[in-house]
Amino acid sequence: MENTPEVLRYAAFSTTPDGGNPAALVLDARHLDEAGMLAVAAAVGYAETAVVTEQAVDGDPSRSRVRYFSPIAEVPFCGHATIALAVALSARDGAGSFTFDTPVVIETAGEGADVTASFTAVEPQVAEFDDAVLAELLGLLGLGQRDLDPAYPPRIAYSGNWHPVLVVADRTLFDSFGFEPEAVRRLMDVQGWAATVTTLHRIAEGEFEARNLFPVGAITEDPATGAAAAAVGAYLLILGLVEPPARVLIRQGRHVGRPGLLTVDTPAAGGTVVSGTAARIPSTTLASSDGG
Repeated sequence: MENTPEVLRYAAFSTTPDGGNPAALVLDARHLDEAGMLAVAAAVGYAETAVVTEQAVDGDPSRSRVRYFSPIAEVPFCGHATIALAVALSARDGAGSFTFDTPVVIETAGEGADVTASFTAVEPQVAEFDDAVLAELLGLLGLGQRDLDPAYPPRIAYSGNWHPVLVVADRTLFDSFGFEPEAVRRLMDVQGWAATVTTLHRIAEGEFEARNLFPVGAITEDPATGAAAAAVGAYLLILGLVEPPARVLIRQGRHVGRPGLLTVDTPAAGGTVVSGTAARIPSTTLASSDGG
């Protein structure tokens, strides 16, 4: 078969293949056109697939052009696939600094199964909710203002993507709330929230648990969301809820059976830094569709 790419599978933000957020990786997609890349992503069926379309850009062996695809469309950026890709490249080429033609620069450290990857997000921003939009979102989750932790006001945070951030005070309610995926997706589309709705519960000083709502296809919640973790760091920093430099741990994925851990460092200046590991999942080879 011509144009048959090797597809690697990694679980990002996890030390085991059955935790964290699975991402598919194509380390050499030079012979695939856009339809072929999308076909690979659709065949794998993960939330995102990262494809390296050009290696050694401008003669720099550490720089790659990368595109990201969901099973149905190209997406501008994906944090967990970026972490997974950096770990995979580190396994192939050795740890160090990698530059992807995306909004981030990646650093890796360690060797073998102990590689940790970190990306620095763009300059953070935070916006307030429109009252009616917040009321609609809370209503779709079966929540009210009284259910939110008063120490953490609801906001929309940006660190590459805009993420609504809600902090639920009660652990039982945080674990049990449900939502109608299509209704949440409609609101997200109207508001231009292309990533996830981030719900949190504070479990200790400097530690949160997250549920990231991501209704797309058969998926309703994301197991581990690097871009959302960066947005949470932005939220905490700009609202003065942490004293920089600070480290925050975010546990995510328990609610969908794939627990993982994301580490967020908030500097005094610049973008937040999200770090995590990634574990190799047994890979496969997929035939592309008609490709260039």
